[in-house]
Amino acid sequence: MSEGHPDKIADQIADAILDAFLAEEPTAHVACETLVANNLIVLAGEFRTRDETLFRRLEAAADGLVRELLREIGYTRGELGIDPERCEVRVVFNHQSPDIGRGVDQGAGVIGAGDQGMMFGYACDETPERMPLAISLAHRLVRRQAEVRRAGVLPWLRPDAKSQVTVRYAGGQPLWVEAVVLSTQHDPDVTTAELHAGVREHIIEPVIPPELRAERFRTLINPTGQFVIGGPRGDTGLTGRKIIVDTYGGSCPHGGGAFSGKDPTKVDRSASYMARYLAKHVLAAG
Repeated sequence: MSEGHPDKIADQIADAILDAFLAEEPTAHVACETLVANNLIVLAGEFRTRDETLFRRLEAAADGLVRELLREIGYTRGELGIDPERCEVRVVFNHQSPDIGRGVDQGAGVIGAGDQGMMFGYACDETPERMPLAISLAHRLVRRQAEVRRAGVLPWLRPDAKSQVTVRYAGGQPLWVEAVVLSTQHDPDVTTAELHAGVREHIIEPVIPPELRAERFRTLINPTGQFVIGGPRGDTGLTGRKIIVDTYGGSCPHGGGAFSGKDPTKVDRSASYMARYLAKHVLAAG
């Protein structure tokens, strides 16, 4: 998923709110959830700060944080998917339950978990970053889409995009890439031929080297046709709805907990990060 996909917009907004709280109070408890739909953004969640004034100040600042983030992503006017100046932002912040708080702050510097669940970590030797090849390449494709969009190389690209990479394995090891799907939002006046040629030349070919491509390597660029209406105008976004994208692309189990908008006492996030850290070091140790 690209940064402009509605679900990832929601994740980024939730983390921007989290960052704002932790920057002011590193021990703040935050679980922020976001809904984006058409020209509406709803922020909700549970928060706890030592200073009530800080809570109220950041609650009031959330509207501006959201609008600035939308502009940074690339949604600068309404026809792209959402209007950062005119969209409605609803902020519904709640205080964390004291019952949960007692379980987290156990005294004497001991921090408990604010929840329970299953967390998985995974690492493999398929890529330098110790990630599965398919998800690594899929991420690189949407990063490349953002780079050429921001640099003006393909000025008709818009922020919403997603990719999928199919890899052939034998004996547990990747052999080659058989297919790439890349769907990207675009301006209405670009032709299909221009879109396919530009995406293939400037996004897919720089990311998928020739030695990785199968003999019958296939590229499917906007396979359903036109993709002009995107972002929150085209689809609803929710925090935490892309947890496989956020992890290993289906290469290992997932406990179901999302990451964005959660402080470290939410073990869905922090324990998953630690499990990944451990997996990388076990792999590095042979």
